Amino acid sequence: MAATKPSEASLVEISEDVLCQELEGEAVLLNLKSGIYLGLDPVGTRVWQLLQEHKNLGKVVDAMLREYDVAADRCARDVFDLVAQMEAQGLLRLG
Repeated sequence: MAATKPSEASLVEISEDVLCQELEGEAVLLNLKSGIYLGLDPVGTRVWQLLQEHKNLGKVVDAMLREYDVAADRCARDVFDLVAQMEAQGLLRLG
């Protein structure tokens, strides 16, 4: 089954097999089922927090634009790229 391409309309479902450990503004996500993990810098950690809060990529991008001084197209592209990587590693699903 092909992965869904992230867009502002995408809804996110975080896998129940994922454990997140945050330390000093950074996070490590671990898929307990597969053993795959992903380290996040402070910006990636903020995206993860917003994904848990909003579940909608458009709302995540809007929140990031309010919090960071970044161009809208760059912000969306970076969020979508990170989410696609997370999906490929089985950390979340897009709908």
